[in-house]
Amino acid sequence: MSQQYGVVLVTAESEEQARAIASALVKEHYAACVSIMPVQSVYTWENEVHNDPEWQLIIKTDLNQFSQLETRICQLHSYDVPEIIALPIQAGLSAYLNWIGDMVSAQS
Repeated sequence: MSQQYGVVLVTAESEEQARAIASALVKEHYAACVSIMPVQSVYTWENEVHNDPEWQLIIKTDLNQFSQLETRICQLHSYDVPEIIALPIQAGLSAYLNWIGDMVSAQS
């Protein structure tokens, strides 16, 4: 099966939770790298509009492993319905994409 590199976006309620999710995903080879940054999210939940600080995770991975990654994020996350959105990488530096593949294939 050929690798399909991508980024997966996940938001977390705190920096601590974001770091814990990121560390677990990298250590367990679900992700090659996770970038974390603060964001401000405006959304509707349970019929109320919220405006909350959150932490955005940008997870670099092989999307062929998305279902396992999704399961692991749900196990680690505190939200009832966490944001988990996968976006394919259309092009990138070959050496970087190979590194992603090397890091996530270590899981197999």
